[in-house]
Amino acid sequence: MTLLTPPERVDIVEVAPRDGFQSIREPLPTDEKIRCIQLLIEAGVTRMEIGSFVSPRAIPQMADTGALVAAFADRAAMRFSALVPNLRGAELALAQGIRELVFVVSVSESHNQANVRRSVAQSLEDLARIVELLEREGNACLRLDLGTSFDCPYEGTIAWHQVDDVLSRARALCGNLHLEVALCDTTGRATPYQVAEHFRQLVARHQGPRLTWAFHGHDTYGMGVANALFAIHHGATTVDTACAGLGGCPFAPGATGNTATEDLVYALNGGQVYSGIDLSRLLAAADAIAALPGGQTASHLRQVPRDRVA
Repeated sequence: MTLLTPPERVDIVEVAPRDGFQSIREPLPTDEKIRCIQLLIEAGVTRMEIGSFVSPRAIPQMADTGALVAAFADRAAMRFSALVPNLRGAELALAQGIRELVFVVSVSESHNQANVRRSVAQSLEDLARIVELLEREGNACLRLDLGTSFDCPYEGTIAWHQVDDVLSRARALCGNLHLEVALCDTTGRATPYQVAEHFRQLVARHQGPRLTWAFHGHDTYGMGVANALFAIHHGATTVDTACAGLGGCPFAPGATGNTATEDLVYALNGGQVYSGIDLSRLLAAADAIAALPGGQTASHLRQVPRDRVA
């Protein structure tokens, strides 16, 4: 595939309910979160990171994740996932009915310590225990989010071979599980050509029938959509975005919101790439999310008059 040949479809994982909401300091009412999630579903979103099972002392905003899962328990067509930083989080997520776990480990030692208060080696020990748990469960799947795959707020630029080292160690622990691997631009400092190089090198080294690729980006330097498109054209079949561009990692100083879902959908529509998402309904959801108090948004499309968007 050349850069000028678009794929037929791209899966979008909506991460505003996790990566977006957690960036807001003051607790949001659960009912408000449910309303926003409902609007996203009505727009055609079918994959969503609904929250995380972490200590409420660390991220109070995620304390009601279980209630959100319960509120949408009857949505069989939805693929809800939840971020888990350790075995306890995985156990809680499975107990609440989540069947798609997102385990995060940073490539950078410094960021992993700041993010989950563990060394990379300790996080991989947690991963091994989670894999054992999933193998016993038999009906759940795993996604591996590799934080700081391109840049670290403490250590600077991350080379692809550093990502390869952590990914190789993680894959050795995952047995026969199907694994979705997400390269995460945690700070939003990646450039499209860096994204292309990382995907090109890593996909070549880790191809396999039980491995798929994703990209998680932020729009700190305005490269969000471009980075996502370069990732798609170099192996990623899934992209994480947040409606209204809500977000910003609390453990990555200076990182702004996630790439806005509506910005990427607009770009994909221009290439006739199917995402299944209705742009006009998505913009209505973006308006509701942008109106939440305390949120930091980074959507470009919301600034354009709606008649011009069409």
